[in-house]
Amino acid sequence: MDHHSKRFSHTIDFLQKAVPVPATILDLGTRNKFSEVMEQYGYTVHNTKGEDLDLLPEVVKDYKVDVVTAFEIFEHLLTPFSVLKAIEAPKLVATVPLNLWFAKAYRNKNEEWDRHFHEFEDWQFDWLLDKTGWKIIETKKWTSPVNKLGIRPILRKFTPRYYAVYAERVV
Repeated sequence: MDHHSKRFSHTIDFLQKAVPVPATILDLGTRNKFSEVMEQYGYTVHNTKGEDLDLLPEVVKDYKVDVVTAFEIFEHLLTPFSVLKAIEAPKLVATVPLNLWFAKAYRNKNEEWDRHFHEFEDWQFDWLLDKTGWKIIETKKWTSPVNKLGIRPILRKFTPRYYAVYAERVV
């Protein structure tokens, strides 16, 4: 099983537990392979259209959905606070990459959008959610091992890389 398949498996399991089908989802970010996975599991999925959510956080208000999902999206935003505050859906399921002490934040020099402004400590993301009006109901962490030799690949087998959160809007 490759890296994406493992991550998708963990993510869909977490989503199904938090938000059973049928449910209508706004998945932040453009349509992707995981959008298709969610549909295969019975969810109705809408995606944002590639708008810059730092500049236009209010686009999330254009969708009336049961849940907003954000799978590895918030680390790409300078201000995830604005989007989290603007979401009107009653539920949120999000995953973020955790800050790894042995690896620097991801940066793709060829693609401006494909870089991480944030890699979170779990408490930082929890605090961000709390500050933007969300109550955390459940969390889960998992590793992201790679089949390579070296110190960092060994550390990746034991160090959680992803943090998943299910939260509900505080009224």
